[in-house]
Amino acid sequence: MRVCVYCGSSAGNDPRFAAVARKFGAALARAGIGVVYGGGRVGLMGAVADAALEAGGEVIGIIPRFLQEREVAHHGADLRVVESMHERKQLMSELSDAFVALPGGFGTFEEFFEIVTWVQLRLIDAPCIIANVDGYYDALVALIDGAVASGFINTTNRAIVESYASLDEVIARLTR
Repeated sequence: MRVCVYCGSSAGNDPRFAAVARKFGAALARAGIGVVYGGGRVGLMGAVADAALEAGGEVIGIIPRFLQEREVAHHGADLRVVESMHERKQLMSELSDAFVALPGGFGTFEEFFEIVTWVQLRLIDAPCIIANVDGYYDALVALIDGAVASGFINTTNRAIVESYASLDEVIARLTR
C-alpha cells in the first residue's frame, strides 16, 4: 500500500508542524505503507520523506522538472521527474491507494481537493483523509460542512472527506 501525502513545502511558523510531519513519515514506514509525495527536500514534504526513509520506508517523490532545476528535489527518495504539475498529480494518483493532507497552504489544498473531486466523479476510488492534528483544518472542515448545509455538497459526497484529530487515528484508518 502507498499513501500520497500532501503537505507544505514550507515548515510553517510552529515547530509542531515539522514534528507532526516527521512522526507521520516514520509511522507510515513502520506500518509498511509507502509514501508518495511531491518530491521536495524542503518544508514538511522533506520532513515526511526524511523520517520515512530513516525508518526504512519506501518513498517515491514526483517532481516537475522546473522544481528539480530549482534544486529543491529530495536526493534520497525514488525521484520521478515529470514535465508539468498536471503530470505530477496524475502519477501521484496512479501510484497511491489513499490520500492524506497534513498542514500546508494553497498547493496542499488544491491537490487534496482535486483528488476529492476525482473520487466524487468516480474517476478513482480511494480514501481522502485530513490529518486535523491540533485543529489545523477545523476551519476547512467547517467550510465543507457549511457547503453541505447550504446544499452544495450532498451527504454522500461529504463522506468522501474523512477527518481525524490524531496521526494514530489516520494510521488506524489506513491499516483497516
